[in-house]
Amino acid sequence: MARIAVFAYGSLVAPESAAQTLGPRPMPPLVASLAGWRRRWSQARDNLAVEKTFALADGEAPRWILGLNIESISDRDGSSINGALIEVTEAELERLDLREMRYDRVDVTAQVESEHDFESVLAYTAKPAHFAPRPPAGAVVLANYLAAVEDAFERLAPGQLESFRASTGPPPVEVVTATLVRDRIPLGNPRRW
Repeated sequence: MARIAVFAYGSLVAPESAAQTLGPRPMPPLVASLAGWRRRWSQARDNLAVEKTFALADGEAPRWILGLNIESISDRDGSSINGALIEVTEAELERLDLREMRYDRVDVTAQVESEHDFESVLAYTAKPAHFAPRPPAGAVVLANYLAAVEDAFERLAPGQLESFRASTGPPPVEVVTATLVRDRIPLGNPRRW
């Protein structure tokens, strides 16, 4: 049977986050990098219309929440981003597709820089309807999401948080503390962000 991995570049790097969707992993994530791609805060979800709505302390619900995304760089200027490889089965990919409902699954096997023996490596990139090359007016980043991502990279391996920050840059919008106020979240999806 072919071995498949997912290149994780955000919250999925955290073993506990991956376990919410996939169950406990027998192997820890494998440090890797992805050449010819960049990571940006360019995935936008409509906080008022989707399966989960977050509100600020004053009750106001921001319209847009930004998440991390990867974008192919056509000029292949030597850029790469750090992340982790997580082994998955076909059934687990279906669960990830539900979790990553605003993303398309793409094959990145040829761009992965890591010693691995996976026959296929996949990653998730924002669907056109959720791709925001520039943040929509009033967009925010959830503090819980940013903290979870940074903690995951800090625990991944020495220097990985610094590499994450250098290759991503700070959020281009305000980072806010918000609370989940409406929940129609499919099983296996995070509720903290």
